[in-house]
Amino acid sequence: MPEEPQQSPPSAPPPAPRMRGLFRNTLSLVGAVIIIISLANILFLLLVEAISTRPNPYLGIFAYMVFPGFLMFGILLVPVGIFRERRRRRRTGAFEIPPYPRIDFNNPHHRNVFAFLVSFFVFFLFLSAIGSYRAYEFTDSVEFCGQLCHSVMKPEYTAYKLSPHARVRCVDCHVGTGASWYVKSKMSGLRQVWHTAVGDFPRPIPTPVHDLRPAQDTCEQCHWPQRFYGAQLKVFTHYASDEKNSPLQIRMLIKTGGGSPATGIAAGIHWHMNIANKIEFIASDQHRQVIPYVKLTNPQGQVTIYTTPDSPITPAKAATMSLHRMDCIDCHNRPTHIYVPPDRAVDQSLLAGRLDASMPFIKQQAVAALTGDYKTTPQALDDISKSLTAFYKDKPVPPGDLQEAIKETQHIFSSYFFPEMKVDWRTHPDNVGHLYYPGCFRCHDGNHKSTDGRVIRNDCDTCHTMLGEQNTVERMITTQEVAFKHPVDLGDMKGVSCTDCHTGGVAP
Repeated sequence: MPEEPQQSPPSAPPPAPRMRGLFRNTLSLVGAVIIIISLANILFLLLVEAISTRPNPYLGIFAYMVFPGFLMFGILLVPVGIFRERRRRRRTGAFEIPPYPRIDFNNPHHRNVFAFLVSFFVFFLFLSAIGSYRAYEFTDSVEFCGQLCHSVMKPEYTAYKLSPHARVRCVDCHVGTGASWYVKSKMSGLRQVWHTAVGDFPRPIPTPVHDLRPAQDTCEQCHWPQRFYGAQLKVFTHYASDEKNSPLQIRMLIKTGGGSPATGIAAGIHWHMNIANKIEFIASDQHRQVIPYVKLTNPQGQVTIYTTPDSPITPAKAATMSLHRMDCIDCHNRPTHIYVPPDRAVDQSLLAGRLDASMPFIKQQAVAALTGDYKTTPQALDDISKSLTAFYKDKPVPPGDLQEAIKETQHIFSSYFFPEMKVDWRTHPDNVGHLYYPGCFRCHDGNHKSTDGRVIRNDCDTCHTMLGEQNTVERMITTQEVAFKHPVDLGDMKGVSCTDCHTGGVAP
């Protein structure tokens, strides 16, 4: 019998084409590239910050704000791209739509993938928490406040570094503690950043800041008027604008005062500070330099109204207006951003020896050079050099001394004058005292009177007591020595120590 032809075994079906993943779309791929670039830049900037010896505000803003923002944007693009790709495939039918992933914990591969994703998510959350805290910390830093917007804040930042509060952070005074004021300050900061970016900020920055947090929440966390007592010795040294730069030194006691009603002591200048009295006022200008209306409420609740003869504020009008309650900042309005007048700045340099008082007319010439009309700082520095060089050209002044005088005068200008922002001592009055600005005399002018005839005094001894004047400069306070006399005659006390008798308890 003929053999039957052998049948070949059936061929295996061709493998199914690999399904194209939803991740392969332009939007998700762009997101992945942004993620990689952002992560690389963040890690690089963190390394630079770790090895850097000086803080850099631009490094911080890119490391903790700009690139993390791009990173989150890239992470968002990936799922958005996948979602859009699924919708496109469902609509066009161009490619098969992969099924949603199915997780089976009985499958070791699935368990490993799930464990990796959870670990990565926890690690990412940990890094995000650290980054968020560092971003919060950075936005509270002095470098962020003072150097980031360098053209706008240069006057404030420069004066801050020369001030008594140079080691106090900006936010400690401008924001204080608590979440509500932090959020309020950051929301206000966003608006200010926008104005800085488009360049429509005012020049100079207007003061006072009318929505500044009350001083009781900021200043009084360190300065406590209830614990101030007595008077302070102050020595003021002035130099005349004559050839010899003649000095005049004035010594006086400033009646700072303070105290608390609980101790029965509430006197001196800090009597104003809501310790035993409540003082409110209405100013007729934005800078609070003209105050025609003052309201005093004493501890017994009695109210006295003081007005000036030409006051535009009648009692009926005052009832419809908002009164400002007096606090620290109404007198100490320049506690940190101090723009010293040229007269006082040159006096300080002469007293410290940075300017040579033996140079003829140096006080006069330095002040004249500082008060010129300058449009830019480079122009001012150049004109100061030319002015002093021309004046001392034919005078017997050693070249080295002249160069030191020019350098110091230029330093004064760079510290307190900012023509690009139109800022100097005239744009920001200092209300402590009354030598260069009205200050105390805004109210203590002898013209504020009540209906029953009482007057806000302007007597010199109200706030200070003169101790003396002299035409020499004493760098150390010296007074005539007075021998100590014990209230009980103990004879020769040279071999006796105070602690031999004064034990702090019952006398022996």
